[in-house]
Amino acid sequence: MENVQSTINLVLKAVAVGMSVAVIVLGTLGNVAVNTQVSLLGIGLFALALVALRK
Repeated sequence: MENVQSTINLVLKAVAVGMSVAVIVLGTLGNVAVNTQVSLLGIGLFALALVALRK
């Protein structure tokens, strides 16, 4: 059961990192609106909050 918990935490952290990288890349390319960037960062922050609450 501990292995499943650590895998879920790892996936949530990976989602947060992926969202932040996506915002940086898309912002640099200029292909996305600011509202979309904020939404993506919000999803990443929510994933990190879930990791913190699971501990």
